[in-house]
Amino acid sequence: MVRGIERRAIVRDDTDRADFVDRVAGVAAQGTWAVYAWALLANHAHLLVRTGTRPLSRSMRSLLTGYAEAFNRRHARHGHLFQNRDKSIVVEEDPYLLELVRYLHLNPLRAKGVPDLSTLDRYPWTGHSALLGRVPRPWQATITVLAQFGATRRQARRAYRAFVAAGIPQGRRPELQGGGLVRSRGGWVAAPALRHGREGYGGDERILGSGAFVEETRTALAAATAIPRRRVPLMRVLAAVAAATGVSVDTLTGPGRGRRVTRARAGAAYLWCRLAGESGRALATALGVSHQAVSAAATRGEALAAEWHVVWHTLQ
Repeated sequence: MVRGIERRAIVRDDTDRADFVDRVAGVAAQGTWAVYAWALLANHAHLLVRTGTRPLSRSMRSLLTGYAEAFNRRHARHGHLFQNRDKSIVVEEDPYLLELVRYLHLNPLRAKGVPDLSTLDRYPWTGHSALLGRVPRPWQATITVLAQFGATRRQARRAYRAFVAAGIPQGRRPELQGGGLVRSRGGWVAAPALRHGREGYGGDERILGSGAFVEETRTALAAATAIPRRRVPLMRVLAAVAAATGVSVDTLTGPGRGRRVTRARAGAAYLWCRLAGESGRALATALGVSHQAVSAAATRGEALAAEWHVVWHTLQ
């Protein structure tokens, strides 16, 4: 979540909006995050993303710094555009992914930026229209979200839209804005042991999930900050994919096509970009394809995430 300084506008016209979205797409094209949902409003923006091991702060800094500089040039202004740094919340996927997709995409309707759901269906400044196929966003991870709603794209889109429509009467939902143990245990009524002032729960406000998820995340964070990440060479990733799929490294990096080769390249892109957190540039060069092709391949690889996580563990 990012907000304009003093709640001022971060976009003034469609040129600004297109520039912001293009920069989100540019980060996605590098393969460093998968964008599930997003909403750009007048003075703030929301992004629901899955990152690799590349720090989210680096991606956000690249996005916001570049955009702010361009915004200032276009509008002949100086100084900060955004309020402090972005606010990020780690989210437990299973109970919250679809709820957050819906909640974020309904932002313009709640803010009265659009009058009704039919208008939102065609509105270009959230990911909702891309999920419905109304506005093409090839960089958005629509397949991952739609796969939760139906076996065919048509069925999935119909079910997804009905799911969004059902969320309109719910209005604002503070329980979807973080809070860790406090929110996941039902608030202060259900968690009297946590009533120790802000210092007793402030560290959990950046996590949205069950109590077990909160503790697991905090433990993982402590371990990650204590032990430097060991980078995995690209050729080791390609060799591991080759061993798992039976497609040789030469075939993987050659001009060949076919279902097995496409699947193997999708796995390589998912491992390299999403799990290793590396830029898609090196992989694009190795495979002889564009950055956009690597990003699309990483999204396809996510469909078999469990299988590729097994391969990833062999590299650790």
